[in-house]
Amino acid sequence: MKLKKIILCLLPLLLSSALLPAGENHIAEKTLIVSLDSSEIEFNTIQSFSATEAQLFSGIHEGLVSYHPFTLDPLPGVAIRWETDESGKIYTFYLREDALYWNGDQVTASDFRETWMMLLDPSQAAPYSFLLDPVKGAKAFRTGENKDPETVGIRVIADHILEIELESPADYFLKILCHHSFSPLHPQIRQIIAEGGEAPGLGNGPFYIYKNDEDGMIFLRNELYWDVKDVNLQQIKFIYNDDETLEAELFNQGEIHWSMGNILLDDVLNRQSVVINPLFATTYYFFSSKTPPFDNPDVRRALALLLPWDEIRSTDFHYTPAASLIPSLDDYPEAAGIQEQDLETARELLAKAGYPEGEGLPELLIKLPQGLLQSRTANLIMESWKKHLKTEVNFQSLPSALYYNSLKEPGYTLGTVTWIGDFADPLTFLQMWASDSNLNDGGYSRNQYDELLNQAASQIGKKRLITLSKAEEFLLNDGTVMPISHQPAFNVVDLLSVHGWYPNPLDIHPFKYMEFSIPELPDNIVMAPTFDY
Repeated sequence: MKLKKIILCLLPLLLSSALLPAGENHIAEKTLIVSLDSSEIEFNTIQSFSATEAQLFSGIHEGLVSYHPFTLDPLPGVAIRWETDESGKIYTFYLREDALYWNGDQVTASDFRETWMMLLDPSQAAPYSFLLDPVKGAKAFRTGENKDPETVGIRVIADHILEIELESPADYFLKILCHHSFSPLHPQIRQIIAEGGEAPGLGNGPFYIYKNDEDGMIFLRNELYWDVKDVNLQQIKFIYNDDETLEAELFNQGEIHWSMGNILLDDVLNRQSVVINPLFATTYYFFSSKTPPFDNPDVRRALALLLPWDEIRSTDFHYTPAASLIPSLDDYPEAAGIQEQDLETARELLAKAGYPEGEGLPELLIKLPQGLLQSRTANLIMESWKKHLKTEVNFQSLPSALYYNSLKEPGYTLGTVTWIGDFADPLTFLQMWASDSNLNDGGYSRNQYDELLNQAASQIGKKRLITLSKAEEFLLNDGTVMPISHQPAFNVVDLLSVHGWYPNPLDIHPFKYMEFSIPELPDNIVMAPTFDY
């Protein structure tokens, strides 16, 4: 039996019996039932990166700050308050003394520092380690340029006081800290990770994991949580289901309250339960630039210019077709990417690169997750490349559970993802393409692009946004990233009975604020009286 499962089985025994809610009926009345896809959950917050994991972690972990359920602005979490100095570069966080892990141990400033240093450890290759780049010395440490941890501006002043020093003022820094990667890890969990073990879901959030097996999970309310009085749900039950027709049937029968997985929307009877809202997300294709000839921007741009963009981005198939990577943001200048087919320029670039008409190019392999829309786009790309190039073109379709990890492997030309921003800022899309980013699956590396990001890091306000827009335009016209559409969020949720669930642009819905309420009846209908016999 794996260590992860042993700890999860023992965890309820380690907790006080006072943590367990009394009475099955009482539990049922306050049990939120959520349906998920059956993809494997990574409980190591340092290594996790999926949107599903981020949603789950909103219940079982808490950082210095946490998301407001509607605005997503930073709210006090483990930090009861914070202050900045006159320079805007030094943040001092004051931690709650009643912030506890599920086993009753206190959360300390040292837990934050040691967790973040583990996140920055180059050997971990943590996906989101680059988000700490605004911190003084963090980038040099995570890239191995400087191996002295004392040079990183994360300092423990006292057990419950943490000081963070930035390279330069960053008005988005608190938003970054809402991300689950910056939740503290218990010392025992850090030791397990350091020894190469699988991290169990031991956390400090408003819920704890009571059960986890192949059928699903159960979270119970954590009675040791500092704000337990404001946590109304007693239990959250997660079930795994990949059958979209069955999903709709279960929702219609009231057997699930919120569908986060695949669901056949046409079969949902209560149309008010279908929530579609703008999402800070973009679906795009990208080149794997790690090996020749696709490390040549002329080749990538030429292949992109061969494509029929009016068909690929047709409004018949996409809610918001897009030629830009960054969704609309206040004060952010829209970047211009490749918007139309240009066969003449494509042929000139291929000839310049030594591949006239594509002759001599290796096989072009498109890798994509299973799905009708993905197959449609891949077919359009294949047809165009086969028509205009003298080379082999194929595609490989994989189940979602296998697809995303496969993008880290070599051997493909083009991949596709839908990226949801981790905070409402262009950097959450652009930083991942930096040469030293652990999320740079395509292996993109251009000094000019990196320099623009470095330049923006020392700027604030509109000046910073203008520089980031220039970086985006460079990336798009380098033929590396090919946006298809800005995606909306699709959820099916019983909003008549579930309160505290709000649509928002990151599609993160903290479980802490959810509760059940009795729907209000029209004026001409009254509740039937009850009688005791």
